Amino acid sequence: MKNIMRSIFISMAAVIASTSPALAADAAGSSSGFTQLIPLVVIMVIFYFLLIRPQQKRAKEHRNMVESLKKGDKVLTNGGIHGTIMDVKEGFLKVEIAEGVRVKMQRDAVAALSD
Repeated sequence: MKNIMRSIFISMAAVIASTSPALAADAAGSSSGFTQLIPLVVIMVIFYFLLIRPQQKRAKEHRNMVESLKKGDKVLTNGGIHGTIMDVKEGFLKVEIAEGVRVKMQRDAVAALSD
């Protein structure tokens, strides 16, 4: 996520840097250089609110859900397996997926809590 934002700002800086010599050479057209940047800035704002911010929100909700997992919770894994948490360790869970069948998995492999 941070890499995406970093690359976006680097590309914006490159656009600004490439247009600034042209702006310095043509003093009469200085306002047109800034008007060319307005659509780029508007697109960046739209990308932030429609793509980046919702993705950050979902990641934060998932992180909070994974941190709050406890014994007895019914979960759905990323692989589509439903199970019940039998044991919770630092970064791993033991999940019972059938009677007597327990698997050890990473906490991040839990996609959601199920009913």
